[in-house]
Amino acid sequence: MSGGETTYQFGMIGVGVMGRNLAWNIADHGWTVAAWNREQEMMDEVLAAAPGKIHGAKTMAELVACLEKPRRVMIMITAGKPVDMVLDALVPLLEPGDVVIDGGNSWFEDTRRREERLTALGMHFVGVGVSGGEDGARHGPSLMPGGKDEAYARIAPVLEAIAAKTASGPCVTHVGTDGAGHFVKMVHNGIEYADMQLIAESYDVLKRVGGYDAPALAKVFRAWNEGPLESFLIEITGQIFATADPRRAGGWLVDSVLDKAGQKGTGRWTAEVALKLGVSIPSIAAAIDARVLSSMKEARVRASEVLEGPRSPVVQDPGGLADVVRDALLAAKVGAYAQGMSLIRAAAEEFGWDIDLREMARIWKGGCIIRAALLDTIMKAFEREPGLENLLLDGEIREIVQAGQGAWRKVVALAAEHGIPVPAMSAGLAYYDAYRTAALPQNLTQAQRDAFGAHTYQRSDAPEEGFVHTDWLP
Repeated sequence: MSGGETTYQFGMIGVGVMGRNLAWNIADHGWTVAAWNREQEMMDEVLAAAPGKIHGAKTMAELVACLEKPRRVMIMITAGKPVDMVLDALVPLLEPGDVVIDGGNSWFEDTRRREERLTALGMHFVGVGVSGGEDGARHGPSLMPGGKDEAYARIAPVLEAIAAKTASGPCVTHVGTDGAGHFVKMVHNGIEYADMQLIAESYDVLKRVGGYDAPALAKVFRAWNEGPLESFLIEITGQIFATADPRRAGGWLVDSVLDKAGQKGTGRWTAEVALKLGVSIPSIAAAIDARVLSSMKEARVRASEVLEGPRSPVVQDPGGLADVVRDALLAAKVGAYAQGMSLIRAAAEEFGWDIDLREMARIWKGGCIIRAALLDTIMKAFEREPGLENLLLDGEIREIVQAGQGAWRKVVALAAEHGIPVPAMSAGLAYYDAYRTAALPQNLTQAQRDAFGAHTYQRSDAPEEGFVHTDWLP
């Protein structure tokens, strides 16, 4: 810029919770940051909260004008149409070589479309999955960028500096081209859904079968977090159970939380894409269904008054039960990760993305919601065999599941005996059993399809002969 005006190295559009924390994080790592927000009141609030940390532009044009070239501009706003509206206003202000980054939870097909649009203008568009919530954005998230090599090279120094760090390095990598980053973030969220549901089911079994109260559950989860189940979600679950209810003397806050779980759509997207690509992700799909059913609170209350289930007594050995549930939870979590990784592999083949699954496990080790000790084992599995068809086939992973499958089966059976829904546990077990079964009963399904609709079938003793039809019905 001329006239001695300051040139800033990075631009941020949107200073909501995530945008402001990322901007502050970037500034803390030595980059000068300018930001613009449509609501000036929010911009003023952010500037007042951290005086001098970032520059507040009054208009989008002012923001673009004060950035060094080629520009780096990140959009942190609500996904969907708002992103296209911002791009419509932003693109005419930019020049070839500039890089636009979308850090929201955008639908990956939208990211592919936007990347194609900016490429035609000589600009770059990078869709970055950001995981870790408010704290991660401020102190170190897991970042999943997708775009062209040259675009990533331009923003890599910033992303690598602000990302969470583990012994395996910064929790960021160039995932792949166009929408690869947002696709991987979507699957990350799907695994997160399954993980949270499996934990909730474990809690339900311990509470309703073993009679565990909140203090006992806090103790159990704290112990679990010191072993193979060590993870962010297990850690915060122990803290949740230890939180007293400020409105009820002697009560625990978790018991006062209404049992209606929300969702923002990424889990549903994961299930929809899996159906389209023909990939089985039953643990993730069950977790989505569980949230939908939880939202039907009034209907469930009415049904509870007329629909009966088994009246099974509380078990007499709660300590032993905790060990069984622990082992079942670990095996079930492995199954959920296997489903998610299989979906990423299928999408990479479908869309031409060169995704390194070992790297996905590595960048999830820190900063993100599903960070867990288990990811070290998953990372090593893909180191041993980068082309691993399914995570369950790795020797070390296989040993974990085989060691826990007895407990897994026991928990599912115990839940059924007591009338406790464990949809993700049971769906994951069915996935494992189906995947390890050489001959499934779908021979009958295909025979039925041929009988009523002439859909044909292949003979198991001569599949190379192709498809044939039989007149099955008289």
